[in-house]
Amino acid sequence: MRGMGAPLVVVVVALAAVVAAPLVAHHAFGAEFDRNAPIRLQGRIVRLEWVNPHTWIHLEIENGDGSSEVWAVEGGTPNVLLRRGLRRDCLQPGTEIIVDGYQAKDHSLKRANGRDVTFTDGSKIFLGSSGTGAPYDEDLIRARRERGRC
Repeated sequence: MRGMGAPLVVVVVALAAVVAAPLVAHHAFGAEFDRNAPIRLQGRIVRLEWVNPHTWIHLEIENGDGSSEVWAVEGGTPNVLLRRGLRRDCLQPGTEIIVDGYQAKDHSLKRANGRDVTFTDGSKIFLGSSGTGAPYDEDLIRARRERGRC
């Protein structure tokens, strides 16, 4: 029984580190994004990460000089977005969207926190995380679906 103590402690510490890792990775808006740097990005989706704790939309943006760059836009959790009427299949690669949000504090990064996503038909969905006080508007979701939009 005495020889089992050390290996058991190692296993418990390792398990605690694995469980705690996602919690350390989660951050507050103010830790990473600049509320004084609003940004509007328009482009085509090149990749979607529908994962917890945040979704990520990767947009290819064309610059004025004809070059392009890919921006990573953070959104709310998949569960929150689903409750707002936004499904993963609404954000297929190649879909053109406009994202209004806030740039990362490190302006050299091509990263933003998304507030709203607007589709080419004009329909809009709040993309931010829960708890911000944004209204859940059933009428807007119904209107989008009637027009064939997600």
